[in-house]
Amino acid sequence: MNELFSVKDKVVVITGGTGVLGACIGKHLALEGAKVVLLGRRKDEGDKLVDEIKAAGGEAMFLVTDVMDQATVQGNCDEILARYGKVDALLNAAGGNMPGATIAPTGTFFDVKVEDFERVLNLNLTGTVIPTQVFLRPMVEAGQGSIVNFSSMAAFRPMTRVLGYAAAKAGISNFTAFMANEVATKFTSGIRVNAIAPGFFLTNQNRALLTNPDGSLTERGQDVIRQTPFKRFGRPEELCGTIQYLISDAASFVTGTVAVVDGGFNSFAM
Repeated sequence: MNELFSVKDKVVVITGGTGVLGACIGKHLALEGAKVVLLGRRKDEGDKLVDEIKAAGGEAMFLVTDVMDQATVQGNCDEILARYGKVDALLNAAGGNMPGATIAPTGTFFDVKVEDFERVLNLNLTGTVIPTQVFLRPMVEAGQGSIVNFSSMAAFRPMTRVLGYAAAKAGISNFTAFMANEVATKFTSGIRVNAIAPGFFLTNQNRALLTNPDGSLTERGQDVIRQTPFKRFGRPEELCGTIQYLISDAASFVTGTVAVVDGGFNSFAM
């Protein structure tokens, strides 16, 4: 059997593990044989996901975390190492947005609340830097590992409304390239740092922005579909193959890249 894309017995840590995308990816990897550790704020939801994964024959655990608190994340890492003895992959899927960091169609830049802008930057960008710093250490000690950050379509285009989120995600793409070079040149080429940039997937964060209560598309949702050659939103499970590739041996010479999974949105041309 060809094991090139195998993740069997890899210990995979996922921040934002109770989100729509993180949970779907976690379930997939667990059923592919990975030992999945879901990190998030919602214990009830996390425990439920672990039960579902175990019932399906996978292995998983959930730990409450705060990606903005280094001591908490370090405690998570210590607990994971005590149980599994290693960390093979880190998926930085935690993130989010706040109304004060956005600009409504009827608003202007002067309506942005700087404190909310800072919170969104911190949650998405610093909330990726902290787990990376913590979980990179056991990878360096082992001489191997894979980190996958979550960028966004907003990192490629200056999209309207999402000022803080877009700035943070552009930072994620830059941070990914920076860390790919930093890790390979100062530690080992056995550790790879990449990112994934999902197109438009319906999540708890953007559902109300893209769809109406009756399921029809909002004006913004229509505009997204108009610019997506596939003419639909992505399904969460459609991220799983790219994630599995990036953390498997199939991507052993891939680092510093942003893998786009967007139904063609970023290639759209008039």
